[in-house]
Amino acid sequence: MNPEELDAYETDLELSLYREYRDVVRLYRFVVETERRFYLCNEVSVTPHEGRDLWFELTLQDAWVWDMYRPARFLKQVRVLTFRDVNVEELVHDEASLPDFLEE
Repeated sequence: MNPEELDAYETDLELSLYREYRDVVRLYRFVVETERRFYLCNEVSVTPHEGRDLWFELTLQDAWVWDMYRPARFLKQVRVLTFRDVNVEELVHDEASLPDFLEE
């Protein structure tokens, strides 16, 4: 496989992942970002643990993961352990309009 074919393959994977995200985002309540992954989920709990260092344990239920190389992106339960920042946002679904970048 030459570099152009590899670039085209990765571009197709990214486009497919974006389209899947656009189709499923309204099914989820929360966006969770870690240093390694981006998730959509309907339930999330964040438990800080203190010791020598501060670290976080996240438990996500009914999740979708942004990862173009993963064959199964819909997950029943996810457990994440991290020493890095965690961002959790609750989505607001306005049925009246979609942002321009989500319309097709």
